[in-house]
This record gives sequence, C-alpha cells and structure tokens, in this order.
Amino acid sequence: MRSEHEPDGSAQLPEDQALFFAGNQLMGTGDSEGAEQYFHKALALNPTFAEALCNLGLLREQAGAATEAEDCYRQAIAFRPDGVRFHMNLGVLLMKLRRFDEAEYYHQQALQLAPNSAEAWSNLGVLLVCTKREHEAEQCYRIALQLEANHAKAHFNLSYLLLRRGEFEEGWHHFETRTWQWYDILYDYFSFPRWKGEPLAGKSIVISFDAGHGDMIQFCRYAVVLKSIGTAWITVVCHPTLKRLFKTLSGADEVFSLEDDVAHSGWNFWTPPLSLPYYCKTRIENIPAPIPYLAADPTEAAKWLRLLDPCVLHVGLVWRGNPNFANDTARSLPSLTILAPLGSVPGVQLISLQKGAGEDEAQSPPAGLSLLALGGSLQDFADTAALISCLDLVISVDTAVAHLAGALGKPCWILLPDYWTDWRWLQERTDSPWYLDHFRLFRTPPHGDWSHVVTAVVAALEAWVTQRHHQLR
Repeated sequence: MRSEHEPDGSAQLPEDQALFFAGNQLMGTGDSEGAEQYFHKALALNPTFAEALCNLGLLREQAGAATEAEDCYRQAIAFRPDGVRFHMNLGVLLMKLRRFDEAEYYHQQALQLAPNSAEAWSNLGVLLVCTKREHEAEQCYRIALQLEANHAKAHFNLSYLLLRRGEFEEGWHHFETRTWQWYDILYDYFSFPRWKGEPLAGKSIVISFDAGHGDMIQFCRYAVVLKSIGTAWITVVCHPTLKRLFKTLSGADEVFSLEDDVAHSGWNFWTPPLSLPYYCKTRIENIPAPIPYLAADPTEAAKWLRLLDPCVLHVGLVWRGNPNFANDTARSLPSLTILAPLGSVPGVQLISLQKGAGEDEAQSPPAGLSLLALGGSLQDFADTAALISCLDLVISVDTAVAHLAGALGKPCWILLPDYWTDWRWLQERTDSPWYLDHFRLFRTPPHGDWSHVVTAVVAALEAWVTQRHHQLR
C-alpha cells in the first residue's frame, strides 16, 4: 500500500519527499528494513508527513509490531484526517486484533471519505463477517462489485461467504476470479491452455500445484472425476512432500513434484485443482467423495505399527497448523496444554503427528498427557499416511493432516474455531460432505474458547472407546 503521491521526475523533489519515494521503491523490492530507514529519515525532516507514517505503519504491521503500527496510523490520521488509506489501514489492523467496534468505526470513516471505494466496501464486508453479520457483509461485497466489477478481493471475499453457506453455484463463480501469483507462473510456463470446461474425452490434462498441501489433498480427488468423463491421461504436479503419496492417487497416470523437470508442452490442458469444482459443476448434493482415494504403503505401515501399544486404541493428535497461514492464530491451539484433558481417557494411546510448529511440545507434554512423539520422524506425507493407517482415530485442528486422514478413509475429529471458520466446513454442521461419515466437527461456541471444545472431545472420546471395546468383544 503506497502513498497516493508518486514522483513525476519533472522537478527536484524536497528532501523529505525524495527519501519517502526511495523508501517506496525499497518496499516494492521487498527490502522492508531499508524502506523503514528511509521513512524514518523523511519523518526526521518532516514529523507530520502522514504518508510516510502510514507506510511505516504498514511495515511495522507486517513485522508483527501491531502497537507500533497502530501508533503510526493514528498519527497519520491526526495529521491528515481526510486520508482514506490511513483509516482503511487502521481499520484492517484493529480487525486483525479483534477490536471490532473500533475497526468498524474506521471502516465507516473511510466510506464517508470515499463512498465509491470498492476496497472500502469490501473491507467493511470482511469486518461484518467477523461479527457474524453475514447478510450485511454480502451487501457490502455486492456494492463493491457494482462499483468495480473486477475487484478481486470483493469477488474472493464474497466467494468465501457463499461457499461457507453451501451456495456453491455462485460461490465457485466468484472464487474462480482469484488471481494468485503462481497462476501467472503457470501461464508463462506451460505452452498449452488452461482448462475452462472444454470436453476432455481423449485429451490429456495437468492438475497443477495450488495453494496449500491440504487444498491439494482435498481436491486431487477430482482426478477420478476427470477420468470418468473420458480424460485419457492425467498428470499431477504437486509439492515435493506430496509426491510419494500422490503416486497412489486414484485416477492419476503420473506424478511430478515442483522439483522435477516438467516439460513445457505435451498436454492438451492444465488446471489448478481449486478450479475443478467450478468446471465440474460441484454442488452440495454431488460432491465427489470416492473415499479412500489415497493409500498408505503396507510395508511402511508395518514399521510404524511395531512402535504402537497393541493392547489399546491409537489416536493421533495435531494441534498446530502452518504459522504462515492467514488465520492460523484462530485455527491453531496456542499450546499442547489445552489438550491435556485427553490424557485422562483410559484405553487410549495418544500419538503426536505434529510436524514443524509445535513439534517440540510433543517432546515434553504437559502433566497428565502421555504422548508418543512420532512427528519428528515423518519425512513426507507418505510417511504420515503410513502412520495414520495404523491408527484408529485422528484428532486435529484444520490442517493438511486432517484432509489426509479423510482421503485415506480414516475417522477424524476436527477442532474448529468460531472465528472465521474456513468455508469448506460450511456452517453449523457436525459432519462434512467432503468426507462423508468419516469426519466429525467440533466447533467452539460463539465467544467461547478451546476449553469448551476439548471438554466435548473428552466426553466423545470416552464414549467412542466404550463403543469400540463393545465392538471388539
């Protein structure tokens, strides 16, 4: 987000403005540290330079220094009360901090200053979704699109709202307008066209990499769908840690990773996996669920099985997701301690599947939580699949491991936040049409915390253990 003013090169700039524009150039190259230095120098010469304060605030926000960022934005507004960008930036920051009443005030101020700003309307819509005022949010997004038909964020935000409500037909339409950077890379790399719903009988297609590992696992199921409509050859290009696992994918003829030398030509079409529901006309009632559509290697599974206690039921745990995910602070548990009550359930061996963030917690679990820490031994998703195949149940927050359990046909209980729940889990459901009866969803109550969910999971786990013991007799 740059200042409203750019140099025209026609005249000698005052020193403070020259420093400001130099900082902007460094921002554009990703040199945040260098940009900050220039903004500080500009402000030393001109302490009321509102645009410099705003851009410095943005950099501080990106660095995680929310208090400093807020101070910068507030100073910018004090010096330039008519600055629309300053109000919008502060509103977005306050929304991230969940100070919703304050955030709404600044979003409304931005709209008073710029009532025809599609961005301001879209931002207000996001705030209203956070406060569960979805009808009002939808109106904001639609106003934004009336003002600017190609406003990417408004399309994307509206798609999430509609998909979460199960309104797939319009939801996929808006979702398909997304313009993610790696799509540009794929357009440049492949010499053949992106698939837009053309007949595939006798044709070949590349299902490319897309978004996160969980998205790839969830939507690679469409290889079976494409084969069912006559596609002759399906190639999958995936993240490196998915390659061995995707060798087992139903419907796929070959699998490459991003690290492989993939040809620029040789296929008829390519498609991101997240576009497949749109062109395959997926609705709630016809979600393809050919479960299982991925498989574990039996030889590798046998190695993991030898590490498990044969006299009890085995439950895998995942409590943290990728910290780089936009909503990770809401979807991930703040610590393993929250799951400590699970240790009170008899007849269960708890196994940590946690990899990366949170993995170290498994080495020294909280008192009362006996945990077999195996996450550090998992090298890729094929390893994780082999281990999951040995388990009776997986309990996870919203992560790729949860989607893997579903793709393998393994029972999985998912712990979901009330705040900004991902669209794919829909609203208020305790099951998932993407994974049929294999999934059970536990949601935090409005204004509640994770302790409410864990209490419900402990009770459910006790009942499940009792039921399983009766079944095994």
